[in-house]
Amino acid sequence: MIPCWPRFRAIAAAAGLLLLCATRPAPALDMPSPFVQEVLIKSILVSLNDAVASNNFTVFHAKISKPFRDQFTPDKLKTIFKDLVDKHAVFDAIVAKPIILDEDAKIDDKGVLRLKGHFDTTPKQVKYQLGFFPSDGAWKLSGISIDIE
Repeated sequence: MIPCWPRFRAIAAAAGLLLLCATRPAPALDMPSPFVQEVLIKSILVSLNDAVASNNFTVFHAKISKPFRDQFTPDKLKTIFKDLVDKHAVFDAIVAKPIILDEDAKIDDKGVLRLKGHFDTTPKQVKYQLGFFPSDGAWKLSGISIDIE
């Protein structure tokens, strides 16, 4: 039997990047608590910040879902986030800021946890859209859009 891996495609957004995924139904995980949602959001965005700052996406790559890892190597992620690297984007201040939800968290019909919001950071606001897919028994990143404006 050949496994049916999710398929991913990258779409460049104006000031960020959107990675969308078309997934098969995943094993169900319960909606994480608001605290766990905050940990998921901040930990993945800080990991991305560190990858951008160091221009090394190996650790960030290790934190994403297995299908996402299989599709996007660390070098491919470096290419995808090149604009943030070139602009020396720094957004680690989010760890000290509360999350402002733009939409309620939801688990879509494909089992992807969707989180959308922003941080009231200055001088630029950090906006995010994240998708997390059950992988290795936990919620792992399956899609990301970050906009710093």
